[in-house]
Amino acid sequence: MYGRHPLTVPLEINAADSITDDDRSRKLQEHDRATLPPPLDATRRSWLLEPPQPKKKKYVDLGCMLVSRKIFLWTLGTVLVTTLLAGSITMIVRHMPHHKQTEPEPENYTVALRKALMFFNAQKSGKLPEHNNVTWRGDSCLQDGKDQTGGFYKDLVGGYYDAGDATKFNFPMSYAMTMLSWSVIEYSAKYKAAGELDHVKELIKWGADYFLKTFNSSADTIDVMVEQVGSGHDDHYCWMRPEDIDYERIVTPCYGSCSHLGAEMAAALASASIVFKDNRVYSQKLVHGAKTLYKYADFVKDKNSKNQSREFYKSSLFWDELLWGGAWLYYATGNVTYLDHVTSHDMARKAGAFWNSPDYGVSSWDNKLPGAQLLLTRLRLFMSPGYPYEDILSTFHNQTGVVMCSYLPYFTRFYRTKGGLIQLNHGEPQPLQYAANAAFLAALYSDYLDAADTPGWYCGPDFYSTKVLRDFARSQIDYILGKNPQNMSYVVDFGQRYPRHVHHKGASIPKSVKKESCKGGWKWRDTKRDNPNIIVGAMVAGPDKHDGFHDLRSNYNYTEPTLAGNAGLVAALVALSGEETLESIDKNTIFSAVPPLTPATPPPPAPWTP
Repeated sequence: MYGRHPLTVPLEINAADSITDDDRSRKLQEHDRATLPPPLDATRRSWLLEPPQPKKKKYVDLGCMLVSRKIFLWTLGTVLVTTLLAGSITMIVRHMPHHKQTEPEPENYTVALRKALMFFNAQKSGKLPEHNNVTWRGDSCLQDGKDQTGGFYKDLVGGYYDAGDATKFNFPMSYAMTMLSWSVIEYSAKYKAAGELDHVKELIKWGADYFLKTFNSSADTIDVMVEQVGSGHDDHYCWMRPEDIDYERIVTPCYGSCSHLGAEMAAALASASIVFKDNRVYSQKLVHGAKTLYKYADFVKDKNSKNQSREFYKSSLFWDELLWGGAWLYYATGNVTYLDHVTSHDMARKAGAFWNSPDYGVSSWDNKLPGAQLLLTRLRLFMSPGYPYEDILSTFHNQTGVVMCSYLPYFTRFYRTKGGLIQLNHGEPQPLQYAANAAFLAALYSDYLDAADTPGWYCGPDFYSTKVLRDFARSQIDYILGKNPQNMSYVVDFGQRYPRHVHHKGASIPKSVKKESCKGGWKWRDTKRDNPNIIVGAMVAGPDKHDGFHDLRSNYNYTEPTLAGNAGLVAALVALSGEETLESIDKNTIFSAVPPLTPATPPPPAPWTP
């Protein structure tokens, strides 16, 4: 036995472990090959080594084009779903309860306009139309002019009663119709928007048809015309409904002293002819009548000054009516003879264009100068006829500016009440008709300037915008409609508080009572009860100079309405209505008959002398 050192290994190797490393590696390799899958053939190798082929897309043939099947199906599905949803929504909406869409409430001026026009329906005389819409009125005075037929009229049925009585005064009636026609010519679009164009035209025709009965309208010259039908004294004494009048109705003819009336009626017919220009036959009939009347008025003007004794409607002058009527005839005919006539310095001077009277600028049934000057200023603004008319037209334009300045609160030409009502009649009774006329002229002049692209006008060295004029017009109409110290609307049936004791026979007597005698009707005049019939839209005379008002039927200075007053109110209301949505004025209709004016060649200057 051999002894070993503990830190050494034996030097001899066992026979079993004597296999070489090469043999061991060879055996491992053989074992690994046995565990591998068999080698791939050529086909399998091509599947793995070659790139994969893309999947072939499917298409739908629509005939004119190929569409991806996937896109086609998505589109078809979307259309079907959308159609299904739309049909469902439609069915739901159809079966849901609907609330009728209401039109927006009209503004105050439009509401008041509709009511103010109704006053004229209540004032109609004669055989009333079927749809007069005043239930307490009926046919009246159907024998006017028939019992005492003159050589130039057959009957005088129709027209309008002037105020609370039953007299037909042709002078203020003509002025009222002229104002209505003027407002239609300028603001037909606003009337149409308010649904009142046909109504106001029917009112104008009612008056024009009556005027044609009051003179020989088929003749070229006349020497007599009717001034009024009925007696002011009889009508004031007899308090009875017009439908019950059984006393004789006096016809007052005028032979040689009615220049003012002839010219005013000429203005009424001439302006109405423009309103009805689309009815050629009727329009020409009105023009012919206007020419005949104006020829008469111009012929008798020298006689007119010798007889100015009219008791109820006395014209203080007649030259302003000649200026007014001649201007309207020029617009209605285009005949420069009328323009030559009204632009003469002599006519302007006699009409008061160069005066500085206390009533200068106060437009009314008695004073047509402010309206005539504005009407002719329109010609200068939009047609500029030039020489030889420019001189006097520029004067009228300047004077119109002066009148507008006098209306403004910055000046002290006219007194104002504490409530803001302008006192154009210097504190006398019945102020509202004058304020309404001024409001119309101011609003209209403002619209003229706007349409002529002129932002304002000068009062001395100071420039004022057109907005100032409209603010003035609104202030006066707002006062009339209730913005006043009394908190009362002076237009019947407008607002919550308005006069209930209007000085008006027809409104104060119930329709159902038996016929009253002249004196028997006084109990209805003097009762303290409210009127049984509401005279819708009537503008009463108005408050006193201290804004005080007494609702007394017996005091006509507070409570009586008139044709002339309501006509100015209607004109102002339509001018102010619909301001935000409508054009201002109709620039062209008034010039329908006026040919283009070529300025004449001025005369050569005087020879120069050294």
